[in-house]
Amino acid sequence: MTTHHLPPEAAADTLDEQTAAKVEALIEEEEGAQNRFTGWLGYGATALALSMSLFHLWAAWDIVPTTTLRFVHVGFALVLGFVLFPMLRRHRNRLMPWDVALAGAAIYVVWYLIAGGDDLQDRAIFPEPMDIAVGWMLIALVLEATRRATGPVMPAVAIFFLLYGFFGNHLPAPWQHQGYDSIRMIPHLAVGLDGIFGTAVDVSATLIILFTIYGAILQATGAGKFFVDFSFAATGGKAASAGRTVVLSSFLLGGPSGSGVATTVTLGTVAWPMMKKVGYRADDAGGLLAAGGLGAIISPPVLGAAAFLIAEYLKLGYLDVLKMAVIPTILYYASLLFMVELDQKRIRAQRGGVDVADTMKVEPMGVLLRRYGFHFTSLVAIVGFMVWGYSATLSVLYAMVLAILLSYIRPEQALWPKRLVEALANGAVQAVGIAATCASAGIIVGVITLTGLGLKFSDIAIQAAGGSVVVTALYTALIVWVVGLAVPVTASYIICAVVAAPALMKLGVPDYAAHMFVFYYAVLSEVSPPTALSPFAAAAITGAGPYRTTLQAWKYTLPAFLLPFVFVTDPEGVGLLLNFRDGMTWLDVVWQAVLAAGGLALLAAAAQGYARRLLAVWERIGFTIAGLLMIFPALVQHAASDAVPYPHLIGIALAALLLMLQGRGARAPA
Repeated sequence: MTTHHLPPEAAADTLDEQTAAKVEALIEEEEGAQNRFTGWLGYGATALALSMSLFHLWAAWDIVPTTTLRFVHVGFALVLGFVLFPMLRRHRNRLMPWDVALAGAAIYVVWYLIAGGDDLQDRAIFPEPMDIAVGWMLIALVLEATRRATGPVMPAVAIFFLLYGFFGNHLPAPWQHQGYDSIRMIPHLAVGLDGIFGTAVDVSATLIILFTIYGAILQATGAGKFFVDFSFAATGGKAASAGRTVVLSSFLLGGPSGSGVATTVTLGTVAWPMMKKVGYRADDAGGLLAAGGLGAIISPPVLGAAAFLIAEYLKLGYLDVLKMAVIPTILYYASLLFMVELDQKRIRAQRGGVDVADTMKVEPMGVLLRRYGFHFTSLVAIVGFMVWGYSATLSVLYAMVLAILLSYIRPEQALWPKRLVEALANGAVQAVGIAATCASAGIIVGVITLTGLGLKFSDIAIQAAGGSVVVTALYTALIVWVVGLAVPVTASYIICAVVAAPALMKLGVPDYAAHMFVFYYAVLSEVSPPTALSPFAAAAITGAGPYRTTLQAWKYTLPAFLLPFVFVTDPEGVGLLLNFRDGMTWLDVVWQAVLAAGGLALLAAAAQGYARRLLAVWERIGFTIAGLLMIFPALVQHAASDAVPYPHLIGIALAALLLMLQGRGARAPA
């Protein structure tokens, strides 16, 4: 969610200048090229960002009207977007006259919306000419701010949907609709709460920005560095433990980061030298770093921005979303650990059984915990406050206060006023891209709801799949993946939640399972070209080819990303989301999790080509079949028309046979 990354001067400490520049350029593809003002301009920009943070902290504590909160949130994001993100890269670090003009226009638009009050909302059906003009201004400002902060793809997609809304009456069936003019379309998108100021902006204004500020505070207190050091200490500080360190670090950094790119870069600068020494190829190491970074988006207690949207769309408490994410997250990291352990066995076998000496000097884990273990407290506190009945907004607000107070335990990490102001300002700046993305996504969602495209698409998908849940799930996964190729995770989830998820729900899949399915496949955009920023950032650090690194990232993540199909194709699969259907017990959930973990281990072996020794092609096929039988027993049984009564037992028996043959057989060719 938040996007903390190494500044160029920090990256240069651990990477050569050319590599640091590549990493920074890749991060700017996600965040935009940001101005770094000095002097009075720097003070002014900091004051503006600080004002945004303080307003949202106050709104979390006190009651602010919904429309006012959303209007002001977008207004702050627009003004900061125009001030801090240049129109063109060659204008970087200079505040141009048109930037000031656009910021002034954004302030005027927000003032017009707030001053219009209920009268403006009431006349949305019969708007005045000025209402239409201001609406067009807002749409143009949102698209430009999004382009500056996140790149041109998201605005281009939004413009495509706008054109569909205006000219859809010229399209053939079944995509045709009646067509809408500005009088009907613009107020729907720019004035009411169904377009720009819809659910996505509401979540951005109430939850996402608070967790962004919280992440910036954690980062300012040194929590990120502690989590990496703790991971090295916990895994022994040995090069041979480098892979395990990446897995553990990525989970811990998910709290203060929540960004796949940021986690990948933070880990890569530290872990790559160790991984190289132990024998990882550059593309293998980059793939594992990217896969670990991906875990930050699905790791409680913060998850990614899309998780907050799930809670809002389904009208659930955020704690319920965290609960649903627990077992899938554990299984994701279990799958990575299986891959890492097989990596180490394979590399050790290739080295003739020779291990590598210690290469990392770390303080003992006990010393680290005694000195800096307080960093865990605020992470646990978020969940604790929600369990005690506080809302998610109050929980993260109290966790922020706790993190600030605990920082004074260590003088070198204390958030004295200057550092606290910088942390609060950084939190606001890091929220600009997400807020702009949510506003642009609101344009897309507004067009979809106005034209009924979501319902049409559901009917088309179901008909094409012949009414099959499995085939519909495959189509849905493909659609979410394709959308994710072009837009970030948050936008991909927003679009597909209103377009693709209803098709699954129409076929009887529970709404929460359908949305979690879409969420997990939206996350794949982090490792899918052409927007595979995490693998590309890892490749810049390791020196490997970016597309080879992306393929390796797919290898590391593929076993775990088969898991969401269990949510939607197996009636008992929702147990993995800790939702119990009639008659289900905790024993059923544990059994589901054990089967899934075993299946993922077998698929990891097939993907790595190694189990007790290198696998022949036929052995890899056998491990793949055994893994699928364990993960999808209900699906196999249904496909076989109940002719296979116990697919999971067949999978277990096949795996046992293969492992036994591996112990007895000769070494297979690589």
